[in-house]
Amino acid sequence: MVGLILTVTTAGLLSVSQTVSSTGTVTAVNVGVYSDSQCTQTLTNINWGTISPGNSVTYTIYVKNTGNTPITLSMTKTGWNPANADGPITVTWNKEGTSLSAGQSTAATLTLTVSSGISGITTFSVNIVITGTG
Repeated sequence: MVGLILTVTTAGLLSVSQTVSSTGTVTAVNVGVYSDSQCTQTLTNINWGTISPGNSVTYTIYVKNTGNTPITLSMTKTGWNPANADGPITVTWNKEGTSLSAGQSTAATLTLTVSSGISGITTFSVNIVITGTG
């Protein structure tokens, strides 16, 4: 099993205009995660920018199978802090079930969405776990 843990520490402050600013940290384990399609610039940080409730923001990453056997990609989220952020804030991607041959890479779009009904959450963090299973 090949895994990737994206630790997205997203800190945001809900202001009078109801915007959330956030950044995230990316940690790769046994797969490559890059900011460029040539897979030469290792990705270590995601800046989600500012997002208003009811809106989404996307970020493109490149995931590379650095092993020598085919893998299938999946994603889970763990460690929501606070726990009640899971729901009004979501993180999704477009590569669930994608197969990668040894050495193959793919562009993946991560989407962070903040519900229009969010309240009481001023900062949050979440771990995004991308796993490649052979």
